[in-house]
Amino acid sequence: MSSTIDAAGRIVIPKSVRDAMGLRPGIPVDVLFSDGRIQIEFAPVDARVVTDHGLPSIETADDLPALTDEDVRATLETTRR
Repeated sequence: MSSTIDAAGRIVIPKSVRDAMGLRPGIPVDVLFSDGRIQIEFAPVDARVVTDHGLPSIETADDLPALTDEDVRATLETTRR
């Protein structure tokens, strides 16, 4: 799969790659150059575990997109293979 860098230095990540990675508008990413390759990964998120009525949950400092049922199903299917 190929893409082209425009005059402003931007590159379009093909939709199939964005979908496979779960990239959506507004999600922060880190772009790294290592061993001759450009790598894109999710940026770290500040989070802490809080307990509410004895049940733990994760609370983030950043506003993140909601995790959908489809996201959970896709992740489960990917890990089962």
